[in-house]
Amino acid sequence: MSIRTPHSVLSFPASRIGVILDKTGVRIAALLLLLTTLALLPLYRASAQNAEAPTSDLIKSLNETKFDLNLRYRFESVDDDGFAKDANASTLRTTAGLTTGKFHDFFTRLQVQDVREVGLDDFDDGTGRNPVRAQYPLVADPEETDLLEAYLGFTGFANTTMKVGRQIVTYREAPNHRFIGTVLWRQNWQNHDAFTLVNTSLANTTFSYAYSWNVNRIFTDEAVNRVRANFDSNSHFLNIEYKGLPYGVLEGYTYLLDFDNSPATSSSTFGVRFSGNTAMSAAPNAKIIYALEYARQDDYADNPLNFDEYYFLGEIGAAFVPGHGVDSFTIKFDYELLTGNGAASFNTPLATLHVYQGWADRFLTTPVNGLQDIYVTGGAVFKGVNLSLSYHDFSSDRLDYDYGTEFDAQATKALNKNFTVGLKYATYDADPDLPNVGATALDVDKFWAWVQFVY
Repeated sequence: MSIRTPHSVLSFPASRIGVILDKTGVRIAALLLLLTTLALLPLYRASAQNAEAPTSDLIKSLNETKFDLNLRYRFESVDDDGFAKDANASTLRTTAGLTTGKFHDFFTRLQVQDVREVGLDDFDDGTGRNPVRAQYPLVADPEETDLLEAYLGFTGFANTTMKVGRQIVTYREAPNHRFIGTVLWRQNWQNHDAFTLVNTSLANTTFSYAYSWNVNRIFTDEAVNRVRANFDSNSHFLNIEYKGLPYGVLEGYTYLLDFDNSPATSSSTFGVRFSGNTAMSAAPNAKIIYALEYARQDDYADNPLNFDEYYFLGEIGAAFVPGHGVDSFTIKFDYELLTGNGAASFNTPLATLHVYQGWADRFLTTPVNGLQDIYVTGGAVFKGVNLSLSYHDFSSDRLDYDYGTEFDAQATKALNKNFTVGLKYATYDADPDLPNVGATALDVDKFWAWVQFVY
């Protein structure tokens, strides 16, 4: 078992921390001591003035502490034409956390994440630590025990929340993290060693800023390739969301990604998005869904490449309640474009990429000739079962050739407030004609079955 050293919180180089905190138990104890000391500083100051009030505040904080537990068992099977053998993975993800109540406007959050193989392990976990597994397709769920969250929060300024330490940084509702996300489909989640600030002083406006100095990636510190383990970051995120318009939400954002150990991944992105829904007067149980988004991306910091690419999304759809056992039905038509110049392309390396360009994950990195994705998605809730179907047609932006098509299907059902079960399938049918080469020219089929417990 290994736990990533929370060097973001301690503000020491990772190499030094690795020497000082060599054992898992010592690491956790040191982190708890640090956060507890910081949180109790106001108590120490106040105790000289009033011996009873701080004690009462502390008891209130302890009473408001919340605990959470999440277990997700999943079976995943991958049949990839690029491999002679199929992958079969059986894994269990467990997270346990606590969030303290506020004490003189301070609070803390701790969450441990553990991923274990349960029986079947015929898959490449992406870490490179077992070369024998390279004969199998990738299932990026390596075994590790880690600190997913470990931060100190402060709410002492009006309408403002600040956090420092290891934390989850996302924008927009899960799982639609187009630029900054957790990769929440995988068993190990991406997180940041960062400082974040959220302010809601202006009416209908949420201002979010983050400075990330380390990105803990889904391949964990067990990855032989250190870039797969972490991005050594000097990155700034700015996101402003305005909900005061009658027909939707306006969002503007700037993401400046600067990775010292992966300079070719560094980029600056500036974008704007408008999305919403409007009731249909002719059909009171129906509404129109729409979204438009545009972003520009350039090379940034020490990126050796020279590029200026853009992103576009157009979406139109409808949602209604048909009745007769169908609680809701939604259909959406989307066009998504990520341009490329033949040497570089528009990429979103910190996104929850599984949600975009098909669940078969053939386009986790945008091809250098860019990507056009025309897709239709249908969803329904029938007798408590959530159903989703989608069809994608992929082609290049530059040179105008086909990559392939994909069909995705999913069914989930909440058995009660704690348990959810799900089935999911994705099949990518490649167009093998030149100039389509590499993984996008190979067929792949994936199947998942899972059960999740949340407390």
